[in-house]
Amino acid sequence: MPSVERKQRTLQKSVSISGIGVFTGQETTLIFHPSVADQGIIFQRTDLPNAPKIVASLDSVYSTPRCTIIGNKKASIQMVEHLLASLRAHEIDNVFIQISGPEVPMLDGSSKEFSQLIEEAGVMELREDKKVFSLQTPIFWSNDQVQIIAIPANEYRLSYTLHYPHCLGIGTQFHTFVLSKEEFVKEIAPCRTFSIYEEVVPMIEKGFIKRGSLENAILVKENEVINPEGLRYPNEMARHKILDLIGDLSLIPISFLAHVIAIRSGHTSNNRFAKLLYNQIKMENL
Repeated sequence: MPSVERKQRTLQKSVSISGIGVFTGQETTLIFHPSVADQGIIFQRTDLPNAPKIVASLDSVYSTPRCTIIGNKKASIQMVEHLLASLRAHEIDNVFIQISGPEVPMLDGSSKEFSQLIEEAGVMELREDKKVFSLQTPIFWSNDQVQIIAIPANEYRLSYTLHYPHCLGIGTQFHTFVLSKEEFVKEIAPCRTFSIYEEVVPMIEKGFIKRGSLENAILVKENEVINPEGLRYPNEMARHKILDLIGDLSLIPISFLAHVIAIRSGHTSNNRFAKLLYNQIKMENL
């Protein structure tokens, strides 16, 4: 089955959210507006002269240090992956997002509030169709100890293996998940980003992270989670890696069905694999 079709979707009404960027320490406001068919996801930096726009796509990926940054010669926006994951899970194909700063707010370190915001806005089907392509041939990517595989499937499934042998507080975790709005909201959206205390403190001291706290991340110190409320799921870290993977792969400018299996991947490897996957699906279907 090379492709199926569904209706394109956007928001029913405009909604907004504000918060602090973990890397910049700046407060930003995002305003989400309904958009027309075939426009995709477009950001606009309202804090800059002439309010430059940035299209969310693989071609716009600017850098992938500890988050995904998209941009062009005029502007960039960092930390987009949690927001993009929620848009993908809710099948929002077209939306215009005004942002008043260089970084998407961290909020609680998950996608929970973004999904709640989308549900508050409501989802509207457009008349135009959206093709969903099926991967037909397995593909494999690896670099050192990182592997990502995609195999044909009649659903969009993501499986992730997390392996931190140097930190018993994280250890080895696994999760597998078929993407749907309902399951994403329940099983993936609440899962927070995480850091190892001994690794993150030097970054805070050097000013690379300005607003990291137990309110926006899971922190593991001396092999123990030190957040007072503990974990939301026993394998919350692996689930969050799936959240990141959904967001990074959403930059592929077509919808697809496949089973993506990732082992120890991060934003850089996700982005490189996304390009490989996109080229394969294009070759097979377009």
